[in-house]
Amino acid sequence: MSFRVTWDNLLDNAEELPADATLLTPLSQKPFHITDVQQHRVLIEYQADSETVPLQREQFETLFERVADATGPFDLDRLPPGAEPYATVMSLHPRFTIDDRDGTLSKSETPTASPLVDAHTVEHDDGPREEPDIPVYADALLLIDALEQHDVTSLTELDVPTLVNLYTLLSDVQRNANDLRQEVRGVLLDRLHHDQPVSGQYGSVQRTVRQNRTLKDDERVLERLEAEGIDAERVMSVDTSKLDDALEVTSLSESDVYDIEESEYVRKADVDEDMKETRLQGLKDQLAGADEDTTELQAEIEELEERITELTSFDSGTSFHTRSTGG
Repeated sequence: MSFRVTWDNLLDNAEELPADATLLTPLSQKPFHITDVQQHRVLIEYQADSETVPLQREQFETLFERVADATGPFDLDRLPPGAEPYATVMSLHPRFTIDDRDGTLSKSETPTASPLVDAHTVEHDDGPREEPDIPVYADALLLIDALEQHDVTSLTELDVPTLVNLYTLLSDVQRNANDLRQEVRGVLLDRLHHDQPVSGQYGSVQRTVRQNRTLKDDERVLERLEAEGIDAERVMSVDTSKLDDALEVTSLSESDVYDIEESEYVRKADVDEDMKETRLQGLKDQLAGADEDTTELQAEIEELEERITELTSFDSGTSFHTRSTGG
């Protein structure tokens, strides 16, 4: 297939995208939108930047040729800086397949959809909200209800039962949120390929390598140190700080005396407080603009609050007894 035919097909597919479709760069996962499709270029705009970026036809042709000349899938690490969007847009063509996990672009014998487009299209669902069946959601609702009922800016003025309820809910939310956070982290580790931050709506994360040191067998460590002229008594206390001092005056490396194990994790790199505030205000506006006829809903809420109070309250003066039947 010639590039001219490929280019025409690519432009047709780009024009058919929904106006609110969000695309992602394959490596850094930066969201962007296609703002215009022209005969010799495609105009895009990054979500975090209002500047229009032109993607030129000639550069698409160069990428087309490099993928065609590759003996296997084309490694996207070989792209020059700023060229990631070309790969994403190229994947709009049904004969080009992008693997955002392996970071490759390749020609395909069968039509495929881009995983960086359809899965990230912004959809507006006006249907009823459904409650997710996860523990942190229920705990968070209860915590929000408690925070709305009490002024937590003056904790010293709250009574003991209220403080106990707040502490319990905060503990449950923290535990369940951390469980879910670790599950999300596990999935993210399979999606992030590089150390640069990947942005979302509320912040960004990045893949980072962390080292955990474990001291090797004592006898082996002492043998290594004695061979370098270090008296074993200097580190007999098994004090790692003393051991590190000894390493500085020898030719030994950390790996000679430590078992070093690397583990990968996702750390929070940034928080967009303005975006969080904007979204929060939007939720408040939605609630304020809801149907005024909420009598039935309010009755259900009050009934739920009564049930919660019955389940969580404890009267220390309550006693249990059986009524005697004697005379």
